[in-house]
Amino acid sequence: MIPLTLSQLGLPSIGITELLIILFIILILFGAKKLPELARGIGEAVREFRKASTMEPSKEELSSMSRDEVAKIAEKLGISTQGKNREELAAEVMKRIDELKAQRQAK
Repeated sequence: MIPLTLSQLGLPSIGITELLIILFIILILFGAKKLPELARGIGEAVREFRKASTMEPSKEELSSMSRDEVAKIAEKLGISTQGKNREELAAEVMKRIDELKAQRQAK
């Protein structure tokens, strides 16, 4: 999928002046005391969206899965599943996912 810019979509770009006006309006509407809460909520929402969009299982999700489900994920990642229990497989899956993330970030 090719990322599109605002100008390619026919939308005007937003400059510093426009951003400052928007931030000023938000400050007036919500007040200075509510801004940190609002920013924290937006940050958590963005984090959850990114986590959900990557489709990577979390430690909690792996711990609630059966051994067969964890084994399927491990096999897709090229991890040998013979003679390992669910906890060992889950640990190896998380380790492999972290390795893949590090490789992706190094590029």
